[in-house]
Amino acid sequence: MGYHMSLSISLTINGLKREIALDDPRVTLLDLLRERLHLTGTKKGCDRGQCGACTVLVDGRRINSCLALAASLDGAEITTIEGLADGEDLHPVQAAFIAHDGFQCGYCTPGQIMSAVGLISEGNAGDDPERIRELMSGNICRCGAYQGITEAVLEAQKDLAERNRRDAA
Repeated sequence: MGYHMSLSISLTINGLKREIALDDPRVTLLDLLRERLHLTGTKKGCDRGQCGACTVLVDGRRINSCLALAASLDGAEITTIEGLADGEDLHPVQAAFIAHDGFQCGYCTPGQIMSAVGLISEGNAGDDPERIRELMSGNICRCGAYQGITEAVLEAQKDLAERNRRDAA
């Protein structure tokens, strides 16, 4: 047995502050979420950052959690698919994905939704479907539900903009 050291990090996950002891400094955020914290909504697809199934938000920015070392995220705020809905009320992006059939098998859907939430908050897409497809291109759907996904992002973007206008008034 070699020398073994545990590393402690602090993460806020879906609004809940957690102190986490890491036995292995090489553990990815994806494996920490799924295996240690039992937040299994975030999916493991390719495990190489090429499919987007593992997309989560870290400090509001979308990342592939399979490529992020948990140890490098000390102090970060993480939002997973489990943290989007407000109780029974779905997030507007989740509601739009349902309304527009933005999924078939559903495996990529949590990553697609988290990527869409990040994309909308980045504010770079406007109402251009082509731009949305380009900015969502890191999220692969093997079923090919891209039309519904694009429509869902467009609708959710409008819905969120409308909510922001109402809240500002």
